[in-house]
Amino acid sequence: MLIHIVVWKYSDDVSEDVRAEHVAALKALDGLVPGMARFEVGTDVLHLERSYDTGLASAFEDRAALDAYTDHPEHVKVAQMGKRISAHVASVDFFV
Repeated sequence: MLIHIVVWKYSDDVSEDVRAEHVAALKALDGLVPGMARFEVGTDVLHLERSYDTGLASAFEDRAALDAYTDHPEHVKVAQMGKRISAHVASVDFFV
């Protein structure tokens, strides 16, 4: 199983409506490709200094499934939005 985690720290000038739009767009990616075993999106509840605003935790059966997700046009569109509205985006991918 390949775990894929992404977090977004939005730019200060990004409105709550745009943030909610991004989260909704992320959630709509659930089940996008075969081999996606788990897909969860949420917003930060602790609001610590080190916290990011939104996070995605997903699991894929293998690298091919993650690659299919990464290259899918709907994912590309949402990823571009996330980059556009964020001050920083970070990710980590690892096998379990």
